[in-house]
Amino acid sequence: MATTKKTTTKKKAATTRKSTPKKKTASAARRSNGGNLKGREVFVVDGSRTPFLKARNRPGPFPAASLALGCARPLLARQSFTPDMLDEVVLGCVMPGPDEANIARVVALRLGCGEKVPAYTVQRNCASGMQALDSAAKDIIMGRADLVLAGGVESMSHAPVLLNEAMVGWLGELNSARSLWQKLQVFGKLRGRHLKPVIGLLRGLTDPVVGLSMGQTAENLAWRFGIDRETMDRYAVESHQRLAAAQDKGYLGEIEPLYDTRGHFYLEDDGLRRDSSVDKLAGLKPVFDRHFGNVTAGNSAQITDGAAMLLLASQKAVDAHGLPVIGRLVDSEWAGLDPAQMGLGPVHATTPILRRHKLGLADVDYWEINEAFAAQVLACLAAWADDDYCRRELGLDKALGELDRARLNVDGGGISLGHPVGASGARIVLHLLHVLRRNNARHGIATLCIGGGQGGAMLVERID
Repeated sequence: MATTKKTTTKKKAATTRKSTPKKKTASAARRSNGGNLKGREVFVVDGSRTPFLKARNRPGPFPAASLALGCARPLLARQSFTPDMLDEVVLGCVMPGPDEANIARVVALRLGCGEKVPAYTVQRNCASGMQALDSAAKDIIMGRADLVLAGGVESMSHAPVLLNEAMVGWLGELNSARSLWQKLQVFGKLRGRHLKPVIGLLRGLTDPVVGLSMGQTAENLAWRFGIDRETMDRYAVESHQRLAAAQDKGYLGEIEPLYDTRGHFYLEDDGLRRDSSVDKLAGLKPVFDRHFGNVTAGNSAQITDGAAMLLLASQKAVDAHGLPVIGRLVDSEWAGLDPAQMGLGPVHATTPILRRHKLGLADVDYWEINEAFAAQVLACLAAWADDDYCRRELGLDKALGELDRARLNVDGGGISLGHPVGASGARIVLHLLHVLRRNNARHGIATLCIGGGQGGAMLVERID
């Protein structure tokens, strides 16, 4: 993603190559996985999200499409244009329900966008919501769209529970039986192994290539960078404390209330544990490595339902509809790395953006690094501060340095408010813009790790 303007700063980052030429051709500046592509500016007009609702061992009150509608309807209702004036709808979702094929189209039609507004769904695991923003931005940059509703949604409590292959085969044989005697013979073959379900959520959170769950990859990073249990737990407690403060101070104005069909309403993220403490977290047992691990349910992101939606617009659409602008999507990057080290994805996706814009870690006003695990966020900070890692893995001359924790995830993150995988990438971009506006700051980076060994990052700019 890119614009006709580049972010500038008076100071060059310490890691900027001395031989960087002053001018680059368009082809030299272009990258296949992101970067400063020539094109129109992409503005963020407005955005909303739902409360993030913790999964509690049963299907939650809202399927994914209803969550997306819950934040998109009030978002569109306060605009100066009607939904059918959108050019397209793009939605990230990892596990849509069986009645939500191409969930973006389902949502668009239920929003009243009309039959002529196209919609498509994208999937990049934990970064699906950010991918939706990136895809929509590219359409605006290329002139194929001017006004796009984009974001992400996930109802993890509604993740499918599947029949195993043995059961599917048995049902197929039963369906092929014609006579009563044949059907009885098939029933005689039914065994307990046929009834063992496939838990879609557990399979989805396990990398099929390296055979590790996401929690096990976090254990890898904790061991690699020497992050102990107490350090993880302290980070987790801080996440809850920051979310509690944000709720108390009214800093989460992007949340739209949800109402279910039984008269219940939901006003805020309900995974917050105000009484969380290091002593309490110390009593939890490791989940992913029961004998030697340190990653627990308490220092990991919560399994959650939620949605986040943003309105993106070109300058043409802003002028035509008299739209306010809260920010600009400046740059994006996607990176790949070892799936067993997937939590370091933010380091690999963000560093190229910093180098393109000649920024150091301290030149970015605020950061959102999605909290998949406390160990994973802390490992990213450790990697940037490590000379050896930055030389070998990032091609830098030396370490980028220390990232100021006071400017990172200032209102909590996935550990305290949850990580609905399809929505988090959109949520962190939206909230980052709110943080920049609240603090009269200019630049921010939102980034997250991605199951399968990837990272995604976006550089955003606040606009008054």
